[in-house]
Amino acid sequence: MPFRDRVDAGRRLAARLAPLRGVDVVVLGLPRGGVPVAAEVARALDAPLDVILVRKLGVPVQPELAMGAIGEGGVRIANDDVVQAARITPDQWREVETRERAELERRAQRFRRGRSPVPLAGRTAVIVDDGVATGSTARAACRVARALGAERVVLAVPVAPCGSIEELQPSVDQIVCLEVPSDFRSVGDWYDDFSQTTDDEVVALLDRGAGSPGSSDIATTEVEVAAGPVRLAGQLAVPADAQALVVFAHGSGSSRHSPRNQFVAQVLNQAGLATLLFDLLTPLEERDRANVFDIELLGRRLVDATRGLRSNPQTRQLQIAYFGASTGGGAALWAAAEPGLDIVAVVTRGGRPDLAGARLAAVRAPTLLIVGSRDEQVLELNQSAAARLRCEHRVAVVSGATHLFEEPGTLRVAAELARDWYTDHLPAVAPANHIVVGCPGCGAKNRVPSTAAGTPRCAKCHQDLPWIVDAGDGDFAAVVAGSVPVLVDLWAPWCGPCRLVAPAVEGAARELAGRLKIVKVNVDDAPGLARDLSVQSIPTLLLMLGGRTVGRHVGALAGDRLLDWVRATLNRSAA
Repeated sequence: MPFRDRVDAGRRLAARLAPLRGVDVVVLGLPRGGVPVAAEVARALDAPLDVILVRKLGVPVQPELAMGAIGEGGVRIANDDVVQAARITPDQWREVETRERAELERRAQRFRRGRSPVPLAGRTAVIVDDGVATGSTARAACRVARALGAERVVLAVPVAPCGSIEELQPSVDQIVCLEVPSDFRSVGDWYDDFSQTTDDEVVALLDRGAGSPGSSDIATTEVEVAAGPVRLAGQLAVPADAQALVVFAHGSGSSRHSPRNQFVAQVLNQAGLATLLFDLLTPLEERDRANVFDIELLGRRLVDATRGLRSNPQTRQLQIAYFGASTGGGAALWAAAEPGLDIVAVVTRGGRPDLAGARLAAVRAPTLLIVGSRDEQVLELNQSAAARLRCEHRVAVVSGATHLFEEPGTLRVAAELARDWYTDHLPAVAPANHIVVGCPGCGAKNRVPSTAAGTPRCAKCHQDLPWIVDAGDGDFAAVVAGSVPVLVDLWAPWCGPCRLVAPAVEGAARELAGRLKIVKVNVDDAPGLARDLSVQSIPTLLLMLGGRTVGRHVGALAGDRLLDWVRATLNRSAA
């Protein structure tokens, strides 16, 4: 029986692997197409998700013929028969391995974004792909996992030909395969949707499955969404101090597990936006394909869900925006036109806004329609629908993208366009214990915790941000804590020399962005703190590390003199 897509294949594969739940398992996806399948398996087994990276080493004069393979951790596997028959010299082997190892390391950095691989020593490695044809890549991956210390190796795939399964048996402890057709032609024949998985989707799935600098502190929880009398399954992620919630309306045949929508959601989460991915139809309703294109039904579900969110204690304080993909775009605009719903912004990706019909003219929320330049028919429909909108709106065309945004980099462009539209149409209000910092690189406004332990980066361009915080008697200790050096500027509004120091302090914040935090203290407002810090006159500059004073300067320091003093003091402290 064909699989709807890789998510469907992963869920069905996970059911067969259920006996492994509770075992010390690591789920390893073969990039790129195996990772969406592996993500579903990892979720069902409550196991860590990672990629297993292998590179074939081809014979120099016949690259398609494998003389071996390499994996991470210096793993090297040789096909001795081929090496001998092709008379491969050590220098030839070294040249090919050097080239392929550089590519392997590049892919590791791209997919994991600096994280270390999940350790395999003494554990069960479940290697997952979207299917097997010849089995050469799967065989190499299994041998690499074994070389990395896996105690047991399980190969799990949705579909494979009988011959390949037999040839793979000696390389693994167990093979789990859902379909072994006698008339196998290709893996893609067994999927209704076998569209290409992009690097960005792999990154998003790994970030969600294994944690990352941008997402480790954002928990994604399975929730039940009330939409009138119906209860629908969803995934809710609420970053700390989120001000808005983006509710996703999925396209035809898609679901809350869509890798593309999950990738977009993560980009939004990293910008401080909460997200809710939920299914607009119940599993029983999905069986009737007519429901998938019933825009009024889908839009009404979205309206009912929005009203439910407004009464939910976890989400009622959040402003609500919509994101719609494909037919979900029509549903999002249909719902946004509902009187009194007060949607703050709408974005569609490859959407069908035309399906909202006469309700387009009633939409009041600022609306961004994102379309691929090569999705020509849908682009025309979006341009026609835009002409009927009476709200602020724009059609953004992503160069080189087709309907599903499968082309490298195009999905990230779409996600960042969506992020910027939402953040530009929300007030830049900093919640308690936060400051709003403008990025000198791209101009984006960022909400930064004043007591964060790490260094802030722009959510849009990822550049380090200047970090200037005001502090007083009550919060000084918390603001200067942490491992980042802190320059404390003790000043007063009536002090002339203080006004000379201020530009140099701001220049230091820019010059040492990401490496220095600036804390400004108005001594008139913080007399107790000035006394505790033994401030006799102003301006006084303190350099602190871990809450401890490592340097003090009394009097004005302008321009480069201040930077030189900071650097020299830190160097002496580190010596």
